[in-house]
Amino acid sequence: MSAADSRPGVPPRKHNALPKARVLVEALPWLTRHHGKTVVIKFGGNAMVDDELKAAFAQDVVFLRHAGLKPVVVHGGGPQISAQLDRHGLVSEFKAGLRVTTPEAMDVVRMVLAGQVQRELVGLLNQHGPLAVGLTGEDAHTITAVKHYPRIDGEPVDIGRVGEITAIDTGAIEALLEDGRIPVVSSIARAEDDGHIYNVNADTAAAALAAALGAETLMVLTDVEGLYEDWPNSDEVISRLTATELEKLLPELSSGMVPKMEGCLHAVRNGVHTARVIDGRVQHSILLEIFTDEGIGTMVVPDDPGTPPARGAGAVSAAPGAPEVTAAPEVTSDAAAPAAADAGGVA
Repeated sequence: MSAADSRPGVPPRKHNALPKARVLVEALPWLTRHHGKTVVIKFGGNAMVDDELKAAFAQDVVFLRHAGLKPVVVHGGGPQISAQLDRHGLVSEFKAGLRVTTPEAMDVVRMVLAGQVQRELVGLLNQHGPLAVGLTGEDAHTITAVKHYPRIDGEPVDIGRVGEITAIDTGAIEALLEDGRIPVVSSIARAEDDGHIYNVNADTAAAALAAALGAETLMVLTDVEGLYEDWPNSDEVISRLTATELEKLLPELSSGMVPKMEGCLHAVRNGVHTARVIDGRVQHSILLEIFTDEGIGTMVVPDDPGTPPARGAGAVSAAPGAPEVTAAPEVTSDAAAPAAADAGGVA
């Protein structure tokens, strides 16, 4: 150390790493708020098929675990299911936006979700340590369902092995969380009454699990930024809205977003503090949403104003009677069935 370095009044050196410290300090209150809390993440959309996004997703989830949170991952596999059905010469037919799942198709769905998508995701997470454990909704009776009959023109329609969730058993997931593991759950359900297994919507399954676990947050990754205030006249994304505000807007949503937002609504009305739809096309979107003041998606909160955490100063609230809210242009009513393929091939 020189004499000049030790003299009073000499300014400290500038360090290139200081911006990183500011980022960590900004995250501190959010780390404190979420420490020890359960976060259920629905993994879907383009993040499932892009290698860089998959790797970033795995890093985010492991970061949550090491930051003291308890992440639970729920996934579908629509694109992979469609590709495998094509290889087997089975037609992918959709009715009411739901994949018609014959017994033969159900075998493919089960194979793809548990044997392909889940194994890859567990492998990516476990590159960072022995953390992830895969299970399906039929394991340990985690998800129970009955046959679902959607209505078309007022009439119930048989779409095969598609289930409607009736019960959640969180025992296996809670045991894994207590052991410090990251549960990775495929959206398959056991039958309540007929010994079959069912293909269930992954958005719906994630919401049901979040509510049953008493999760702090439900996060749904999708291929859009969130809910737009007035698309196509504006690309302004609604940052925050209440359950009642969302309920009023549901009839205006494009069909691909309906199961996601219905899941968010179910979650916050059943004890989950916040539900968030975020853009899975953005690397590390999970960390940006949870640990920064602004966030990057749309957050749904319960109607009780004392419950939800606030965003940063730039938050946008959707008032009752807000303009039509829709999803991004990639998800339209004309593409209802394909857009929903990331939800386990069901919705």
